[in-house]
Amino acid sequence: MDKCSLFLFILILPWTFDRGDAKVCTFMENCILPCTFERGSEIVIHWIQQPNTAVHSYYHGKNQLDRQHPRFKGRTALFMDQISTGNASLMLTVVTPADEGKYKCYTSTISGNKELFVDLSVEAPPREVIVKQEGNRISCSSEGIFPRPELTWSSSSPSSLTPDTPTVLPTEQQLYNISSFLTVSDSVSDLDYSCTISSGRSKKTATLYKKTSTSTSDTETTIPCTSLNISPKSLAWSFNHSENILTQNPADTTFKVSEKWKDHVKDVSETGSLILKALTSDQDGVYTCELSTAEEIHIQSTVLTVQESQGSLHAAGTAVGVVVALLLLVFGGALIYKFRNHIPIFSKKKRPSSANNGRELEVQNLKSNNEGGETV
Repeated sequence: MDKCSLFLFILILPWTFDRGDAKVCTFMENCILPCTFERGSEIVIHWIQQPNTAVHSYYHGKNQLDRQHPRFKGRTALFMDQISTGNASLMLTVVTPADEGKYKCYTSTISGNKELFVDLSVEAPPREVIVKQEGNRISCSSEGIFPRPELTWSSSSPSSLTPDTPTVLPTEQQLYNISSFLTVSDSVSDLDYSCTISSGRSKKTATLYKKTSTSTSDTETTIPCTSLNISPKSLAWSFNHSENILTQNPADTTFKVSEKWKDHVKDVSETGSLILKALTSDQDGVYTCELSTAEEIHIQSTVLTVQESQGSLHAAGTAVGVVVALLLLVFGGALIYKFRNHIPIFSKKKRPSSANNGRELEVQNLKSNNEGGETV
């Protein structure tokens, strides 16, 4: 059959259209664009990004990628073992915003032709929202987001909010970074503040709770993370805003305690509360908990003051008394031993006088003279 006959043959085959579905894919992940057709022989499959960018082709029983656009090279695949069953779905790997658009799946067999369309959109949801407070200034930021994000502030007293206009900057990867800050008045500083970043179907909120204070006279204490009874997806505790205490591994929910804090971290509760032990005044400071769920981040700071208890002071005094008593016993035993054995307690070696030294020299000279006379 020549090309002209094949073209006429295709024209007279039954032709069906399917509007397909919208497909949302995540940035830098793999995505499957669905497409099915009725079984038949002489299978032909063409995937095209509208209007006419060749994505992937299959005919004569194998992939045909000579005309594939360079942007899709090495990033597409069909489910080869399922083509004969009517599955023409396309696997697209490492998805980027440039892949957005309408895709046409054209299939043909001896039984007929079919066109199916898929609208592909890409999302890079806000994964982390960073909220920090320095003095009266609270900042909120997030990076690597798509589509273009929006940022809003809220608080337990909305009238106190005076945020600036959010700054949105594009990146080389066609993503967006966003940031904003607000100034807190001294008269309303004791509030909770939330920053919400939304993009497409996704949004994430970080809440900075008002700082609390606590003191303890015990060597052990528990610092709550939040007043909410929720189980964290990830958790991190820090000391004085810079020193890491522990982090939670989201994969297996285990905790990794820093070497410096291994002697002071006793346990962590299911809701993220930090249980400390062996406390001294060296552990006075600000403890910050950052607890994350799928859509929210909760940040709580607590100022801890460790007071030396009377029991600790009494124990320290007892220890000193025991040491002094032992020293007195040793010294007393030494005195008794010397007394019983008539050993002077304090003795000095007498140096020979110069007169004695002279007599000893005269005796030695006489001995020498006598020995010399006997020899003669």
